[in-house]
Amino acid sequence: MALGQGMGPKAVELVETGAQRGLWNCHLLPKWLKTLEKLLERLARPHKDFRLWLTTEPCEAFPLGVLQRSLKVVTEPPNGLKLNLRQSYGKISDELLDDCPHPAFRSLVYVLGFFHAVVQERRKYGKLGWNVPYDFSETDFRISMALISTYLTKAALAQEQQQQQQQALLRQQEAAAVPWGTLRYLIGEAMYGGRVSDSFDRRVLTTYLEEYMGDFLFDACQPFHFYAPRDGAPGGAIDVPQPGPRDAYLRAIEALPLVQSPEVFGLHANADISYYTAAAKALWAGLVDLQPRAGGGAGGGGGGGGAGGARSREELVAGVARDIHGRLPAPFDVPLIRKAIGVPSPTQVVLLQELERWNALSAAMASSLHDLQRALSGEVGFSGPLEELSAALANGKLPPAWGRLAPPTQKPLGPWMAWFARRHEQYAAWVEGGEPKVMWLAGLHAPETYLAALVQAACRDKGWPLDRSRLYTQVTRLTDAGQVEERPRHGCYVSGLYLEGAAWDHDAGQLTRQAPKQLVQELPLLQIIPAEAARLRLANTFRAPVYVTQSRRNAMGGGLVFEADLATGEHPSHWVLQGVALVLNIDR
Repeated sequence: MALGQGMGPKAVELVETGAQRGLWNCHLLPKWLKTLEKLLERLARPHKDFRLWLTTEPCEAFPLGVLQRSLKVVTEPPNGLKLNLRQSYGKISDELLDDCPHPAFRSLVYVLGFFHAVVQERRKYGKLGWNVPYDFSETDFRISMALISTYLTKAALAQEQQQQQQQALLRQQEAAAVPWGTLRYLIGEAMYGGRVSDSFDRRVLTTYLEEYMGDFLFDACQPFHFYAPRDGAPGGAIDVPQPGPRDAYLRAIEALPLVQSPEVFGLHANADISYYTAAAKALWAGLVDLQPRAGGGAGGGGGGGGAGGARSREELVAGVARDIHGRLPAPFDVPLIRKAIGVPSPTQVVLLQELERWNALSAAMASSLHDLQRALSGEVGFSGPLEELSAALANGKLPPAWGRLAPPTQKPLGPWMAWFARRHEQYAAWVEGGEPKVMWLAGLHAPETYLAALVQAACRDKGWPLDRSRLYTQVTRLTDAGQVEERPRHGCYVSGLYLEGAAWDHDAGQLTRQAPKQLVQELPLLQIIPAEAARLRLANTFRAPVYVTQSRRNAMGGGLVFEADLATGEHPSHWVLQGVALVLNIDR
């Protein structure tokens, strides 16, 4: 059975019955796991043939007691492009390849296998690869292969019928043509695309299919390459083998190197650095969390050393708490500011909302730090939230309770406090001197509401319909807010955007490839201009998503702010596969 809402009692009944008679299957519901653990502990003398088969995805809520009692079986795709292709072809026979009479079928099966391996291997590179990690399976590959076989068989039969009827050569060629558009749509939108929930991930998926499937596969004058190394780059080109038996494709697969460069997947070579950096950070964060929270020992010098360690940790936390508490600014008097504004404009409404959120965060920080200092001095006991706050301050991390009231960020505590102070400076300048000439968008709690207010204000002034207006962006040559003489009448200048996956050529004013080891680059000031969508005619432009943090967008769609128009001399598909995006703040 599959566990859904209200199925808990039924599952208990089945376990108890199965303990006496047989076997059952369950896909777990995390909140029911504790009930399952208690139920297993109560089973005194189960039937000798009783087996409990549980299927689950990796889950932090899985009880340790159930895991210790279990024999665990893990299935996961092979690691590496070569091993992925080898696994796909390991289940394909010559008879299966002979089922389709079309001469292009064998080549397209290899292309599909390469595509299947690439979309799985792209997960390795985290958010540069996919915003949401997807479990593309062998079923997706086999159904897509069946679709290709069906459509190519129809094309081959149509060609044969027309040859028998002695139709014109042109019509023969049209009938024999591969329905590329249909295949790309069914594979990219239905088969593989059915798992994809993020629109920008779907753009990556369809770009791969446009790059891999087309008449160019069989162009004798300009051979197709999945990957061709740039000048001086190691490795050789990866091609589609000539049509032949299954063994010919297996030999081509075995000739591939075991480890591939990220450039094979369309990413920059720097993606490897991002991958290893993320792995090192995760390892270090785990080591920090494993450190003892208080010293202790039994007798002798060990006990004295433990007590000294505990005192030093408490002193460290107390010092950090006092320092942060002393830096907290006074809250903004929102009612007084609202009274001074009178009838607010759309952007002033955003300001008032931002100040209310700021005051809530500041009050929560002051209250929790005050309670923590009292707990450290022994006036009150430590609660769960105070333990969490103390551990975060000791480890130099942003306390989760503060993070829930602040804009999303990946910064550790030290850089976050500097960011916190800069946010207050921008709010104070906005209250005292009006809307800034250059808006530091990362300092806003909800930057998308500010951008929506800009569009609304422009539509009111110019009489545009709101639902037919959008934001157009242009990267300026200005690099500092002091270079801006006055604020534009409509729209704004934005600072503090970071480009990931590409670099910016200041001289040419367009995107360019990253330099080695340069993972992010700060963009010059970006001008945001409200415009009527029907009047925009953009060419040589890449629509880059702008995210709040380098975590980009999550499975629920949170994290996207807007889309920026960036000039490019390359085809936009190049930057799509490179994973190019802008972020408002980075983790330092």
